[in-house]
Amino acid sequence: MTPVIQQNVSLRAFNTLALPSTAEYFCSVSEHSQLLQALEFARTSALVVTIIGGGSNIVLAGDIPGLVIQIDLRGVSHRYVTAAGNATGDLANAVDVTFAAGENWHQQVLFCLDQGWYGLENLSLIPGTMGAAPIQNIGAYGVELADRLISLQALDRQSGELVCFDRQSCEFGYRDSLFKHAGYDRYIIVDVTLRLSTKPEPNISYPALSAAVEAFCRREGLTSEAITPRLVSNLVSEIRRQKLPDPALLPNAGSFFKNPLLKQPQLNALLAQFEDMPNYPQPDGGAKIPAAWLIEQCGLKGAERGEVGVHDRQALVLINRGQASGAELLALAGEVRQSVEQRFAISLEIEPRIYGVN
Repeated sequence: MTPVIQQNVSLRAFNTLALPSTAEYFCSVSEHSQLLQALEFARTSALVVTIIGGGSNIVLAGDIPGLVIQIDLRGVSHRYVTAAGNATGDLANAVDVTFAAGENWHQQVLFCLDQGWYGLENLSLIPGTMGAAPIQNIGAYGVELADRLISLQALDRQSGELVCFDRQSCEFGYRDSLFKHAGYDRYIIVDVTLRLSTKPEPNISYPALSAAVEAFCRREGLTSEAITPRLVSNLVSEIRRQKLPDPALLPNAGSFFKNPLLKQPQLNALLAQFEDMPNYPQPDGGAKIPAAWLIEQCGLKGAERGEVGVHDRQALVLINRGQASGAELLALAGEVRQSVEQRFAISLEIEPRIYGVN
C-alpha cells in the first residue's frame, strides 16, 4: 500500500505538549514498504526527513520543513527461549517478545502482564512507543529498558538495509543511546526484542516503590507473598498519576530535564554547602541528583510564565497552560537551566528532542 503524503499538516495533535507546528509534508507509515516509499519520495524531492513516534518526548519549536514521517508499525510476536533447546537456569523461564516500533509502550506492558510475561511492570504508564523507548533508554523505579533489551532492528537510511543491534552496540547510558548521537539521523528503529520471564519476580528495590508496596500491604493486611508483578504495575501507575499530569488534560512531555550525574569532587563540594541535598550513589563514586529538587530550591516549582509553567506537583514537568508556542516553552526551560546553573553550578540537560529550531 502506497503511503498517503499530505502537505501543510498541523502537528499539534502529534505532540503531547500540544505545541503549534506545521509539517511541510507529512505521512504516517504502518508497513515497512510504506516507510521505504516515503524515504524514496523525500530523496527524489530533496526533502529533509524528521521521524516521530507518539510525540511524547519532543518539543516542536516551530514549523518543520521537509517530510515528517510518523512511525505507526504494528505487531507483536514471541518465542519461548526453551524452544531453542537446552535452556537452563533463568533461561528456562525466558520469553523473547518482539514489538513493532509503533506499538504503544504502556499498552504492551499490560499485554505482557496478561500473557504472564514479566519484567516491564516497573516501567508502567511511561508514555510513548516501543520504537522510541531504546532511543531514550527509558527507565523508572529501578529498571531500565537496557536491562531487558536483547536486540532491535533499524533501517539504515544510508544503505536502505535493515541492521540488527544487540544491547552492547546500542551504547546505552543514562537516558542515552547510540540513537541520540552517531545514529541520530541515520537509523529508524522498526522493532524491538525484549527478554521477559514467565517467572514472577517483582523488583521493589527502588525506595519510593518499596515504600508504596509496604504501605499498600499494611493497609490491605497483606504479606510480602501477595506482591505480584500486576500489583507492582498498578502501584507504579498510581505513583505516576499522582506525580505527573495526564497530557490529555494538561499538555506536557513528562520529565523535561535529566537528573544530573555528578562526579565525586563536585558532589562533595555541593554537599558541604547544601547538606540536605538528596543524592543517589553511583558505581563511580559520584551520585545522581534529583533535578526536581534543584528546580524547587530555585523557587520555580509552580512558576507560571504566560501560557507555560512549571508543574505545581512535579518540578521536572513543564506544561502548556493553553496556547503556548515552542519558543515560550524553551524560554522557560532556559530560565530554569540558568537558575540552577547560577545556584548550584549544575547544567541541566533537556530530555526531549527539539525540532523546528532555525
